[in-house]
Amino acid sequence: MTDATGTVPDTDPDRASFSIALQTARDQLVQAAGVIAGTVIDLAGAIGRAVLDHLTPARRLRVSPPAVKRPLSRHAYKSLKVDRRTYKATLSIDILQPPISP
Repeated sequence: MTDATGTVPDTDPDRASFSIALQTARDQLVQAAGVIAGTVIDLAGAIGRAVLDHLTPARRLRVSPPAVKRPLSRHAYKSLKVDRRTYKATLSIDILQPPISP
């Protein structure tokens, strides 16, 4: 898939569809097409051409960073009667110095 997208300038490899590549490879095996390779190696090949013919749309930029999902629903927090929106934290800094040798 990356070899196929590498043949077209400025094509993102993320746009290649794994499903299309898998289906085309399966069809190639069933048909036994291209069993004997010629002297010239075509990096795109039948699978690559199918991938390039069915590129997925370009992904849009992510607007907000990914967030960690809550392990429990919000309703469960309300039933526990515990305020989970704020936590008390204690910060401490210990400064250590090496002993002074005489």
